[in-house]
Amino acid sequence: MKLAVRFVTSAFAPAGYPRWERAEIAFAGRSNVGKSSLLNALAGVRGLARTSRTPGRTRSLNFFELGEALALVDLPGFGYAAMAHTEAERIAALLRDYLATRRNLAALVMLIDARRGPADEERELAAMVARRGIDLIVIATKCDKLRASERAALPKLFAALAVKPILSSARDGEGVDTLRRRIFHYGARPAAGAAARD
Repeated sequence: MKLAVRFVTSAFAPAGYPRWERAEIAFAGRSNVGKSSLLNALAGVRGLARTSRTPGRTRSLNFFELGEALALVDLPGFGYAAMAHTEAERIAALLRDYLATRRNLAALVMLIDARRGPADEERELAAMVARRGIDLIVIATKCDKLRASERAALPKLFAALAVKPILSSARDGEGVDTLRRRIFHYGARPAAGAAARD
């Protein structure tokens, strides 16, 4: 099963957000966590979301239509410092604005490298969406790189988020179908709020 996904636009400021009624599923994570690779695996389309050998390439919010009622939003990666300070601040402000105010946002898919677990940034994002009543879906990425003993330790490693992670690997497809089913669940719900923020 593949997702019928189509790129719509990139937004570098809130004024560029699409004005629509779609429920949005946003994808967030530290740079180099495998976010673009997972989006491509979900859609079954190589190159839908650009991957790069250089972390931190995504500098905008990228919006994708999914069927008639849903949208996927690829958020800029965080935690990568090899950019101008002013640019890093702009991206951080854009990310905070979207997560704190976007009325269409139905769920945040937070990707975390399974080898290290959540850090302060992930815990802060989880708290932010919890305050808004937004669903949190946690993806433990790069699980193909884990030993059996490391997999067994994941529940304790991720316990601070109070959400059981979906174990995932874009390379071998682990967890991709599980995430697809979670995403389609939101297609049965009405979009959250009005079409867009004024």
